[in-house]
Amino acid sequence: MGVRNYLIEGVSCSGKTTVCDELLRRGHHAIHGDRVLAYQGDPETGEPLDGSCHEHHIWDVGKVNALMDDQTVAMTFFCGGSRNFDHFIARFDAIFVLDVDLNTLSRRLSERPKDEFGAKPSERALILRLHATKEDTPAGIRIDATASVGHVVDQILSRCSG
Repeated sequence: MGVRNYLIEGVSCSGKTTVCDELLRRGHHAIHGDRVLAYQGDPETGEPLDGSCHEHHIWDVGKVNALMDDQTVAMTFFCGGSRNFDHFIARFDAIFVLDVDLNTLSRRLSERPKDEFGAKPSERALILRLHATKEDTPAGIRIDATASVGHVVDQILSRCSG
């Protein structure tokens, strides 16, 4: 979709969906990866799996590649997390990692709607562990996501070419 493609990643509740909404509001081409590209599958093979767990939250690699190959817009932002990012991450022009402090993350998790990931105590514990270890987050340009969404998006756009 974009001549230049950017990934916006981070732990749950770091602001990926909110940033995507703001990019769209400003007229940028942005994809809600967790809504458009995600499914439950094996991170290595892509084979669909029944059930729902964080480790099997992956993106459809074929769809990601097809979107990147269609270069009809100057920039596309892929927003969300996947456990198989290693299958396509090298294709991105830059990776932005939304980062929040523990207090902000804890507050956002406590405000999470009951039907969203992170609402259950076991999910919250996993998110807090992933936040502490960074084991599930790709390397990239860290963006302080404790600021207003407008400021966060301004910081991302200021680092994009095109």
